[in-house]
Amino acid sequence: MNMLDSFPGWAIGLIVGLILFVLLLVLILCNVKIIGQTEKGIIERLGSYKCTWGTGIHMKIPFFDRLAHRIDMREQVKDFPPQNVITSDNVTIQIDTVVFYYVSDSKLYAYGVSNPVQAIELLSSTTLRNIIGELDLDSTLTSRDIINEKMREILDGATDPWGIKVTRVEVKNILPPRDIQEAMERQMRAEREKREKILLAEGQKQSAILIAEGNKESMILNAEAEKEATIKKAEGEAQRMKNLKEAEAAGIKMVRDAEAEGIKALKAAEADKAVLTIRGYEALQKVADGQATKIFLPSNLEPLAGAATAIAEAIKEK
Repeated sequence: MNMLDSFPGWAIGLIVGLILFVLLLVLILCNVKIIGQTEKGIIERLGSYKCTWGTGIHMKIPFFDRLAHRIDMREQVKDFPPQNVITSDNVTIQIDTVVFYYVSDSKLYAYGVSNPVQAIELLSSTTLRNIIGELDLDSTLTSRDIINEKMREILDGATDPWGIKVTRVEVKNILPPRDIQEAMERQMRAEREKREKILLAEGQKQSAILIAEGNKESMILNAEAEKEATIKKAEGEAQRMKNLKEAEAAGIKMVRDAEAEGIKALKAAEADKAVLTIRGYEALQKVADGQATKIFLPSNLEPLAGAATAIAEAIKEK
């Protein structure tokens, strides 16, 4: 006896309905998709592109639609391994680069190239070889910014059809061969020693110049001091002579004033002509006492002599 025959028809229908409901619910849940904040969903219908889903809850048609790609729209950083490149002066060096990019068009990113990251790596490698091949070793070591900018421009232009925007490219390490590194170290050491000797010579030269300038300024100051002392001494001597002359002039004036005062006193004492005549004779007597052999007498000597005789007689009578 079949087991289904023991169940009534309504129970069998209920069980079948529940099974179908569960299957339908599972089917619906399997076709409901949630797209995150930083993602884009590429939907294909029967193998061809249908649409792009943004952030939120979406439901696809079972058996017809499929979520082909989930694309991260955040900026990506790819550190590519070191690669050997040859400079224009035939030196083989190792350079590793870091590329920063983000997806600008999700559809082009999904269908533009089969492996976008590998494509960027290969494109970065060939671009780097082309750029370094035009530079020598010294330019390569000192031109990181130029290399970065050129690589960014070339990669950004080449990845536009892939829906990729390259924002920055950085050369992380540049490793020359060991013998080149040793030669560069010796060169840097020689350059440092050269700069040290130049700085030392410049210091000695500057010191000698400063000493010479100091001696020159000292001699100039000493000469100026001697000049000032001579000028001051001459001015003092001139002032002394001036004071002496002024004193002599003042003495002569005092003598003259005293003589004038004496004459005034004689006149005030009413000295007559006879007294003045006697004074004249006394002066003649002093002149005659000298060594002169000739004496000049005034023409009016007779009146003076008469006056002198009269005065002498008057003195005798007394």
